[in-house]
Amino acid sequence: MASELRGRLRAGFRWTDPGPDTDLLVSDRSGWWRDPLVLDELGPGLAALFSDAEPTVVVSPEVTGFLVGPLVARALGVGFVEAYRAGARRPIAEPMAWAAVPADHRGDQQHLGLRSRLIGLDDRVLVVDDWAATGAQARGLYTLVESLGAKAVGTAVIVDECDPAVSAELRIRGLLTGEDLS
Repeated sequence: MASELRGRLRAGFRWTDPGPDTDLLVSDRSGWWRDPLVLDELGPGLAALFSDAEPTVVVSPEVTGFLVGPLVARALGVGFVEAYRAGARRPIAEPMAWAAVPADHRGDQQHLGLRSRLIGLDDRVLVVDDWAATGAQARGLYTLVESLGAKAVGTAVIVDECDPAVSAELRIRGLLTGEDLS
């Protein structure tokens, strides 16, 4: 089934041209969310990348991570914790732990936060996201998770576009590479 999932992911993806004001193409992943087979198989497919890691919780950054993370958590039979972006620091009426994220693929620095009470000292955290381009979010989330006394066991993504050395260092595993979508 993994090869069928990868084929459906490639088929449901496209690059779009946002217009004459930029020379960058924008990824359009909306076809993934429209395909019921992708939705059915994505959680188990990403969970299988870390079946040996025995995670106790999945952590994912907003926005797309809030869709993908619960699918993986359900496949693993563990809970899910949201990592909020600080750009619009919402008032959250409970203690939050925050960490700076190194500059991302656009050169932007962000901050991610977790509800402190939801990550325990014995937790083995699997970070899940749709795309890893530089590993910056994984690195920031590892720092955050470890500041709460938990252990980050790796990052499962749909697309791993990181330099192989970064992927190895941060234990990033993907269903596809950037080359699969070119």
